[in-house]
Amino acid sequence: MIEPLPDLLVAPIVRAALAEDLGRAGDITALACVPADARLTAVFSARRGGVVAGLACARLALAELDPTASFTPMAEDGQVIPAGSALAQVSGNARAILTAERTALNLLGRLCGIATLTQDYVDAIGGTGAKITDTRKTTPGLRALEKYAVRCGGGVNHRFGLDDAILIKDNHVAACGSVGEAVRRAKAFAGHLVKVEVEVDSLVQLQEALAHDPDVIMLDNFTVADLREAVSLVAGRVTLEASGGVTLETVRDIAETGVDVISVGALTHSAKVLDIGLDALSN
Repeated sequence: MIEPLPDLLVAPIVRAALAEDLGRAGDITALACVPADARLTAVFSARRGGVVAGLACARLALAELDPTASFTPMAEDGQVIPAGSALAQVSGNARAILTAERTALNLLGRLCGIATLTQDYVDAIGGTGAKITDTRKTTPGLRALEKYAVRCGGGVNHRFGLDDAILIKDNHVAACGSVGEAVRRAKAFAGHLVKVEVEVDSLVQLQEALAHDPDVIMLDNFTVADLREAVSLVAGRVTLEASGGVTLETVRDIAETGVDVISVGALTHSAKVLDIGLDALSN
C-alpha cells in the first residue's frame, strides 16, 4: 500500500496545469458544442500494461471544475495492471469532464510511466540487496509527484532538494581544492540530522573520502570491476551509491557488485508516458 500524497500538495500543481490549458477564454470547444447541463460518464483506461501512479491528479482535476462530480477508483497507486484495465470511472458535468481530460491524462500518464520504468529497474536487480533511487533530474514543478511515482514503482527517493542533505559533487571539490577538504567543511557545517554524501570518480578519491568519514560515497561512472574493488575497500563502513549512465542492460551487473544504492536519472527524465485514455460510456 503506497501512502498517497496529501491533496494540499497535489492540488496546486493540478490547478496550475488546468490554468495553463484553459488560457484566456476557457475551453471554447466544450462551450460551443456541449450544453451547459449535459452529463457524462467516462472511464480512464490503460492502453498498455504498467504500474498505476497519480490517480489523485485525475480526481483533483475533475473536482476543480465540478466539485459535485463522482470519481470512483478501479485500481490503486502501486498496482500492476494489464493493458485494457480500467483505472477509474468519473461521472458529472460533461463540460467539466471534457475540460479536465487532458490535464488529468497528462499527469496520470506521466506518473504511471515513471512508476512502470522504476519497477522495470527494481525487477532487474531483484535478490541483490541493492535499491533503486531517483535523482533531482525531474520536471520543474513536478518533483514531488515524480518522486512519489518512483515510490509507487518500488524505488526509493534520493534527496528532494538542495536543503535536505549535503551532496558534494565534482565542481564543489574543484572549488574546495580536494575531496578531503570538501568533506571536512561539510561535516563542520552540517547539523546532527544532516547526512553528508560525496561524489568520487576514482579509487584514489574514494580512499581520500573514506579518511574523512562521510555518510555516503557516490561512485560516479565507475566500471563494474572498480565498483567491486570499491565495495571490498569500504567493507561496509559507509553506504555506497553507484551512479552515472545506468541502463536496464547494465543495472544487474552493477547491483551484483554489492553496492547499496543505484541512482538512475532516467527514471524521471526519460520515462515513456503510459498510454491512458478517457472513454465516454454510452447513455
